[in-house]
Amino acid sequence: MEPLLADAVAALAALAVAALSLITIVAHITATKMPNFHRHEEEKFFVNAEGKKESIPSIHDPPTKELSVVVPSYNEEDRLPLMMDEALDYLEKRQKRDPAFTYEVIVVDDGSKDQTAKVAMKYCKKYGSDKVRVLTLVKNRGKGGAVRMGVFSCRGGKILMADADGATKFADIEKVEEGLRNLQPWPDQMAIACGSRAHLEQDSITQRSYFRTLLMYGFHFLVWFLCVKEIRDTQCGFKLLTREAASRTFSALHIERWAFDVELLYIAQRLKIPIAEVAVNWTEIDGSKLVPFWSWLQMGRDLLFIRLRYLTGAWRLETSKSN
Repeated sequence: MEPLLADAVAALAALAVAALSLITIVAHITATKMPNFHRHEEEKFFVNAEGKKESIPSIHDPPTKELSVVVPSYNEEDRLPLMMDEALDYLEKRQKRDPAFTYEVIVVDDGSKDQTAKVAMKYCKKYGSDKVRVLTLVKNRGKGGAVRMGVFSCRGGKILMADADGATKFADIEKVEEGLRNLQPWPDQMAIACGSRAHLEQDSITQRSYFRTLLMYGFHFLVWFLCVKEIRDTQCGFKLLTREAASRTFSALHIERWAFDVELLYIAQRLKIPIAEVAVNWTEIDGSKLVPFWSWLQMGRDLLFIRLRYLTGAWRLETSKSN
């Protein structure tokens, strides 16, 4: 029996090595060397409050605002108003307290099939197109692709990623701003502060099914094992970056779907960009676009490919300027 068991173990090990080798080859062959960034003609301008076209600025231009808020939105006509009301109420009050504070909110309509763009344009007309801009993408790129398009079109010295569902209390921007300041001095003016829900994990487990809890722990393990070891919550959509950090990391980003946060932080760690993780107030909002099993499966595949493609040199940390 023992020789048979040893042979079986050896056969399984050989099969695992062969499978990993095949996956590595596939990951390498199917990889694009540099991020595929392309703007359609319709994406090279935004429509202002008067209905006129204005050209999109570039991340490579000097900043003219203190803060840019990028809001990726796909079929968010129902959830977007609550988030925008809260964010703009906070930003307007802050500007009244400090007239030197300047901001813009960029809503990136990621090829929505509903009235997301129309809802966002109402805020553009109310607050003016210098404060609220709507960038409409020709087709759906995925959350990471939408955020990147917004980042490359912003004017802020600091750039905040914020989800359209408003799950994170917007006033907690002050917490991530403090986290960013505490990282000073910033090497090459680059730093990132990530909002985090890790402190809420035990409470969320009691509200989830065993299956979803298992998926969550499996994903966290893969993130830690393959890519990012120092950040407990990579997926919170509330992240603040300096303009230089955003330009460098998003210029090297390949993943455009849900796992883009992981690659973003993986790139940042490889570039030795300091990262802070800051606890924020977060409430689960109905209407998530994540499909529990298939989205986690896709993210698991992306995590493996991120690691293998950088490991084999299929992806390299080079920056490409995009307008």
